[in-house]
Amino acid sequence: MSTLNRRSTLVGAAAIAAAAGAGFAWREYSLAEPQDAALEALWALNLELPQGGNLAFESLRGKPTVLNFWATWCPPCVDELPLLERFYQQNRPKNWQVIGIAVDNAKAVQKFLGQMPLSFPVPLAGLAGTELSRSLGNMSGGLPFTVVVNAAGTIALRHMGKLSAAQVDNFLSLA
Repeated sequence: MSTLNRRSTLVGAAAIAAAAGAGFAWREYSLAEPQDAALEALWALNLELPQGGNLAFESLRGKPTVLNFWATWCPPCVDELPLLERFYQQNRPKNWQVIGIAVDNAKAVQKFLGQMPLSFPVPLAGLAGTELSRSLGNMSGGLPFTVVVNAAGTIALRHMGKLSAAQVDNFLSLA
């Protein structure tokens, strides 16, 4: 086989591998439309908080709310928490809510919050949080996954993956 034929074969194989990888990534990380009853199921939730008590999601209805699905073992999740904390501190007076839905166990979340305290509520969803995120369109169940619900109660944004500071700052335009 000549050098040109070998090179052409390698280039062709690389192109096929790249296309297959892109297709896999698109399928894995694309978002589906939320299920019809997803928001009603969300408002019906009453989840335990690590420090005790519960968060009744019904109390959030009518307020612009950022729902961030995360876990202590997820590095991009942990990386974006300071951005969400800053957003919450700056915009809580404007009635914004940030909820960090922990797809994790209580012990790990309690330990984590001892090292990185957050002022917004962090309800414990455990693995059921994955199903909740799927009902909101996160078909892969990947983390982090963020949903912004506006004051009218409709989903204004869904984002798979780590948020940037610019994306978090843009939440204000979604109220």
